[in-house]
Amino acid sequence: MSEKARPRIARVYTKARRHPWVLGKLGDWTVWFGPYTPAQLVVLGGGAFTLIKTYAWWSWAGPVPVALWLASVWAVRGAQIAGQNPFTALAGILVLLVRHPAGQVGGRVARDRRPSHLRCRFVITSLPAPQAVLAAAGARAAAPAVRVAANSDGAAAGSGLSRLLVGAGQGGAQ
Repeated sequence: MSEKARPRIARVYTKARRHPWVLGKLGDWTVWFGPYTPAQLVVLGGGAFTLIKTYAWWSWAGPVPVALWLASVWAVRGAQIAGQNPFTALAGILVLLVRHPAGQVGGRVARDRRPSHLRCRFVITSLPAPQAVLAAAGARAAAPAVRVAANSDGAAAGSGLSRLLVGAGQGGAQ
């Protein structure tokens, strides 16, 4: 490394995160009282359309519906649903309603496999003669259960378990 350390540079982009996506300028024309968020634009456009189409219903109320419309445009400026903007939240709800209830595995709809019958064969053979079975069982019973080799100095060779068994067979521990 060089003697003189390079100065550290820190960049902060919080202003872009702090302010949502907004529309404030169209070409050279600046939007009045802007900038507007997408939610405000939807309320602005939808409310204007609704007020124009229903003028015969609310015309007797004077400017009150128009004032409520403008207040609602102002009110949705920072609207969030569970920390998301309303369009992302609505898109998530639509995706939840449209997707298959079983979910997906590897990009395909997860489905249960069709049940299948177990097809196997087994063979029944006759048992050997009872005398042969009894003779084999008697030969195993007569054989000693544990055989442990001993070293030249009399200590049992093998694992610790085999030495313990030999010690137990001699009547005490070594």
